[in-house]
Amino acid sequence: MSKILLITGVSSGFGRAFAQAALDAGHTVVGTVRDAAALNAFQALSSGRAHGVLLDVTDFDAIDPVVQRIEAQIGPVDVLVNNAGYGHEGILEESPLSEMRRQFDVNVFGAVAMTKAVLPAMRQRRRGHVINITSMGGFITMPGIAYYCGSKFALEGISETLAKEVAGFGIHVTAVEPGSFRTDWAGRSMVRTERAIADYDALFDPIRSAREAKSGKQLGDPVKAAQALLQLIELPDPPVHLLLGSDALALVTQKLDDLRAEIAQWESLTRSTDAPMQ
Repeated sequence: MSKILLITGVSSGFGRAFAQAALDAGHTVVGTVRDAAALNAFQALSSGRAHGVLLDVTDFDAIDPVVQRIEAQIGPVDVLVNNAGYGHEGILEESPLSEMRRQFDVNVFGAVAMTKAVLPAMRQRRRGHVINITSMGGFITMPGIAYYCGSKFALEGISETLAKEVAGFGIHVTAVEPGSFRTDWAGRSMVRTERAIADYDALFDPIRSAREAKSGKQLGDPVKAAQALLQLIELPDPPVHLLLGSDALALVTQKLDDLRAEIAQWESLTRSTDAPMQ
């Protein structure tokens, strides 16, 4: 059955791949872009079913009116895909707080604002699906992307909580956690803080160099990720978490194994804080 999808950030990367796959499958896609050229390019993908909308997800006051206009003029949003986002790279001590605020504004507050805008109508209809594109970086960490991982950890927690809040209304929530994919995330789209403290050189310089060298050669194929998304929106009982990519599967599984081992190691100290039973 044809659906109306609202996808943020359709100019490139995952957003463009998701939108193209949905259009090819016969769905209607409303895609947010940030300039007129991108809007025209997106609408050229499919006459009548690709609807571009000028919107920056950090313009929070503009989001509700835009969503209301979409519902009135195009139709009820069946699926929201919060895809808009970017990566910040930089050692925490070196990275200004302004970069953290921007990272959270786009990756977290923008996604939450979009979600809040579509929820009332979804709740009234007793159906809908909110898909938040997070990252394996919402489970695992590595030096140099503290702000990025922090934003994705936050979106993971919000997604999981929201899934419990709206389950009784027929609304599904899925956090999709891609591994390394051949998008611009590690290239043109990444914001990098300049290096300043030599003490971190030995740790971080090889990581930054390896990431730059790997850009465009990652294991994951965005086209195949888009096909996985199409399967996801057809499921009657979709998962709350969905990893994409064998690298994400391996790294997150190892993280969970390590976490279980650490919890077990410190179990006695953990239990020592309980008050005596009366």
